[in-house]
Amino acid sequence: MPVLTAHDLHKSFGPQTILDGVSVSIRTGERVGLVGLNGSGKSTLARILAGVEQPDSGTISRRRGAEIGVLSQDPVFEPSDTARDVVLAGLSAWHAAKARHDEVSRALAAGTGDAEALLAEQTEAAADVERLGGWDMMHRVDAIIGHVGVTRPDAPMSVLSGGDRRRVALARLLVSRPALAVLDEPSNHLDVETVEWLERYLVEEHPGALLLITHDRYLLDRVVERTLEIDKGKVYSYDGGYEEYLEQKSERLALEARTESNRQNFLRTELEWLRRQPKARTGKQKARIQRAETAKSAPPPKAERTAQLSVESVRTGKTILELKKLGLAVDGKWLVRGLDFSLTKGERVGVVGRNGTGKTTMLRAILGQLDAGGGGAGGPTMEGEVVLGKNTSVAYFDQHRSGLDLDKSIFENIAGTHTRVEVGGRSMDVRSYLERFLFDPNKARQPVGSLSGGERARVALAKMLTQSVNVIILDEPTNDLDVMTLAALEEMLIELDGSALVVTHDRWFLNRVATSILAFEGGGRVVRYAGNYDAYREQRAHAAAEAEADARGAADAAARAAKAQAAEPRPAQAQAKPKASSAGGAPKLTYAERTELEGIVGRIDEAEQKVRELEAKLADPTLYSSRGAEVAGLLSDLERAKKEAARLVSRWEELETKREAAGKG
Repeated sequence: MPVLTAHDLHKSFGPQTILDGVSVSIRTGERVGLVGLNGSGKSTLARILAGVEQPDSGTISRRRGAEIGVLSQDPVFEPSDTARDVVLAGLSAWHAAKARHDEVSRALAAGTGDAEALLAEQTEAAADVERLGGWDMMHRVDAIIGHVGVTRPDAPMSVLSGGDRRRVALARLLVSRPALAVLDEPSNHLDVETVEWLERYLVEEHPGALLLITHDRYLLDRVVERTLEIDKGKVYSYDGGYEEYLEQKSERLALEARTESNRQNFLRTELEWLRRQPKARTGKQKARIQRAETAKSAPPPKAERTAQLSVESVRTGKTILELKKLGLAVDGKWLVRGLDFSLTKGERVGVVGRNGTGKTTMLRAILGQLDAGGGGAGGPTMEGEVVLGKNTSVAYFDQHRSGLDLDKSIFENIAGTHTRVEVGGRSMDVRSYLERFLFDPNKARQPVGSLSGGERARVALAKMLTQSVNVIILDEPTNDLDVMTLAALEEMLIELDGSALVVTHDRWFLNRVATSILAFEGGGRVVRYAGNYDAYREQRAHAAAEAEADARGAADAAARAAKAQAAEPRPAQAQAKPKASSAGGAPKLTYAERTELEGIVGRIDEAEQKVRELEAKLADPTLYSSRGAEVAGLLSDLERAKKEAARLVSRWEELETKREAAGKG
């Protein structure tokens, strides 16, 4: 049964047609994804379906009593309301159902009214309470607030950041459990762990239908059952998630190409026939002419447009970027402590961690926006050293797109008052350059403030990529960008003749691009892992399993020792202390130990070389794209190699200590 049906929707903004005869139906409980280029009308269609905005024409039928909840990209709240107040406001339907159940229960207890009718109404109200979250709803509210990352639930909305307000809005929608939830870019401003929790929640716990607008390809692939694509005012429907969408779209485009090829062949044949015919023609000939004219006037399918991203690289020096014992603290709390890190040519390092752990603060330190010793009242404290190479040239893409002037046009943001822009050492017409980023020439004079979030991100990319650089630093570049532009950005980074540092929550992006992961694990701890995001997850899981096994082993050993000590009889008097060696000093190395010590340094070098070789293999992006089955074995080999190297170093220290002690004796 449909929860919503829309028929023949039309919507235009001035001369631009956004929706051109769109028809959509969403069934009860169905999970639907919506994709399309930035500015194609995804958010407009979602607002129209939810009743927030009206179409120019067309009809929308919604199931009677079906509540539709919307997570917009820019939610608006009363400034004085606390985050908890806002979330609890999403429980209006639950409160109404519970109040109805309580009222009917009191009537039954008092024996007033028709008992059979009251029992039926009580059963219906109880079913509504269960559907809307169950009887212990306050516990669920607190759990969801924590899961989405709202750390200050009692703070007024006026003091919260844009990202915090989005998380509060997401929590409100999830606790309300509407018949249809419309989520517009829900993963923006969420860290990776929260996105993974949201993915599980939508699959396992969300009871209603879902319309999901997102650039997160894993979220699409793992949550939705059907994918809608909006393209040039039309909507196409594909069964399945993102992978199935790509396959079916490829088939559709191939069919369109074959149809166009057949049309062109028909036109050639008909034109040749027409040119051979005398002027006098029969009725059949006239019909044939009409078919040819109709085919000739039919417009060909428009070619699929993709962004063309490239960056001009400059030569790097021996040193590109080094962090030496870097420490970063805010309000006395260490976000980073003692971090040693170096970036070499060709490396693409993904940076992950919970919100507030210091990822963006580290980028600011690298960019020279923090001073060693302190950043002023309430600002970050910095210790250690950031070293940029003499030839290092950095391009920075910040998550707030703060380098854009919203009052100025796209054209002015890129080139100012000039009509040409310097790109890769050559001069280019600004409009031609903007076409690489999917901006139509007639849109170049549009103010940036009127653009969608994804279009603003494309302007920021276009501005950044006019530079010649060898290091690209991206802070949440995937927010708002459509999947086609993300794919182009991924290809550009993979082909980059330089290095990249990317803070992102997009797991698909990290798996395609990253050669290593820098993980902010809390408490000032920052750890580098070889390989992409999946490799990082496997290493973390492996380390956690080993730590758990070690803890169990230590606990078992302690229990056995305690048991043995309790069972051992207490001697009548203390045993005499063992005598010292005959020479009166520390014991000397045995012949076998001296031989072991002589060869152990070479064995340490070999073990550390093996660790480096395995890390290099895991840092190779082709491993994950073409030889993914090898990853698990290489991770196990790396763990064993690290343990062996650590064991040898520990043994060398033990033997050296014994040798020195014997010499002093």
